[in-house]
Amino acid sequence: MELQDYIRILKRRGWIIILLMVMTAAAAFAFSKLQTEIFKSSVEILIQPARADFGLTQSAKWLLRSYVAWLDTDTRAQEVIDLLSLDRLPGDLRSDVKIASDESRFVIQINVEDPDGDLANDVAQAWTDLFLQWRNAENAKQRKEDRVEAIQLDPPRYGLARPKWKVNVLAGAILGALVGGGAIFILEWIESGVMRRPEDIERYLELSLLGTIPSPKLDTSRPYVLRGKSTQSASLPASAPLVQPDVARPEPVALPQPPVKGPVPLAATPSEAETTPALDTAPIVPPAPSPGEDQAGPIEPTILLSKGDKLS
Repeated sequence: MELQDYIRILKRRGWIIILLMVMTAAAAFAFSKLQTEIFKSSVEILIQPARADFGLTQSAKWLLRSYVAWLDTDTRAQEVIDLLSLDRLPGDLRSDVKIASDESRFVIQINVEDPDGDLANDVAQAWTDLFLQWRNAENAKQRKEDRVEAIQLDPPRYGLARPKWKVNVLAGAILGALVGGGAIFILEWIESGVMRRPEDIERYLELSLLGTIPSPKLDTSRPYVLRGKSTQSASLPASAPLVQPDVARPEPVALPQPPVKGPVPLAATPSEAETTPALDTAPIVPPAPSPGEDQAGPIEPTILLSKGDKLS
């Protein structure tokens, strides 16, 4: 397909993509507002060896995973529940707590999710205090140069974890665009055998198009009678009868008087002219034929007569 074909498809069916984008974005926004807000509290614990020794540093890096294993247990969860007097089970609490280590930074991060942001901060702080107490107790058993200190970097802070309606709306709009594009592709594939333009004939049939028959158009300058009423509109209903107007009949034409043969009569005397009434010289016009009569025959000539004229 050429670029102009894609442009033509977007002009004809682009509204499908726009409609689906609006619908999916609106649905994502409504779904985000209906969800319960979940907050996440995070705290970081720095693991610092007592001296900058390569062996001790490597040992501390390897110990990070064991520290994470010590923290992520039901025992620690039960201790936190007892400290905060929570009405929860250890397994349920552990499902909301994520503990991970970063060996490149020598940091252990504790993340706690809960609908109550302040409670999430309390849980993260209690979990951190348990680890700090345990490390301090272990360091008391070691020499000062062999100790591995645990330091809390910042107090826990919470923020909105989900739902993030902006991200959801953007994802919904992208999903709607993809679905709309797929729908357009399916519709074009179904109608791929329909030829709408002269270029389609040359492309599919591989034939040269010599000419096209233009679509008929009514002449708007000619009046038409639609159901007994005159109209100048060119858009007439297909079921309306088209009646031609009455054609004006030609008026009868008076032919010139034929020449009169024979002697020219003498002029009448004044007395005779006064006593004899003059004939009417007005042209004699035959009556107009009725609409049913045939008008295709010859027109009879009209002869003007005056007093004293004779026909040969």
